[in-house]
Amino acid sequence: MSLDLLLAAASGMDAQRAALDVAARNVAAAEAAGPNASYRRAIPQFRLVQSAGGAIVRFAGTRTERGVNVDILTEMLAVMNASRAYESNASIFDAGKRLAERTMELERS
Repeated sequence: MSLDLLLAAASGMDAQRAALDVAARNVAAAEAAGPNASYRRAIPQFRLVQSAGGAIVRFAGTRTERGVNVDILTEMLAVMNASRAYESNASIFDAGKRLAERTMELERS
């Protein structure tokens, strides 16, 4: 039995957790820098990796955008997007887990 669906969903959750961490670091650094200081926004980068079981997503680090400072509203939108993507991957993982459980129940019968 192949568990490619679970692997893909889990890798997506890991990538979105990393995106949430980057947004949190952006906000913390901007707050620490103060209202008149500037802090370049770090943007998460992802890489699609082909594995034996299919494609998975990996966090590949961050890059900074020239001339773009951290904006709290932008970071909150990034947090909302990453959190929704995480929830979607968690739902897919749950569905895959239930499917695997039912498959094993059928094999026992």
